[in-house]
Amino acid sequence: MTGPQYDDLPAVTRRWMMFRAVVSPFLIIIGLLLLYYLLPLWDRHAQSTVVSLALGLVLVAVVLAWQVRMIATSRYPRLRAIEALALSAPLFLIVFATVYFATAQSDPAAFSQTLNRTDALYFTVTVFSTVGFGDIVPVSETTRAIVIIQMLGDLVLVGIVARVILGAVQHGLRRQESGTKGD
Repeated sequence: MTGPQYDDLPAVTRRWMMFRAVVSPFLIIIGLLLLYYLLPLWDRHAQSTVVSLALGLVLVAVVLAWQVRMIATSRYPRLRAIEALALSAPLFLIVFATVYFATAQSDPAAFSQTLNRTDALYFTVTVFSTVGFGDIVPVSETTRAIVIIQMLGDLVLVGIVARVILGAVQHGLRRQESGTKGD
């Protein structure tokens, strides 16, 4: 982290900020993975899985909107942006992994093979990264529709969300230059 807002800080504070920039995203991701693996996911029907997907995506949007506001008003917008990306992207992926896992549990024929939680997460990341190894394939129309939603969401997350977060960082930096205080 460099720039006028960081160069004037004591060395101890700069080191703490660098430590936080590395450790905070790591802890956020570990926390989300622990939630994914430890929270009970009960048997669901297709209707409740669709509702869960909708609620999960609303949660991601609310968290992202809150993070953008925090970035724009933060004393250290770049640091907040790192934390926002470390929370928003994995949360988005975990929402889909949870839906894929629940779908596979309620309809074993939904995918080309049975999915456990790791398989569902693996499939989600494979779709997100556009690698598409083909070892796990959505078979049912419902599952294919969910994958289409994820693909479109991936494009939104990578394109629009990255732009919104960058805009919030720029807004926060301009606000600092004008002398308005933040957290």
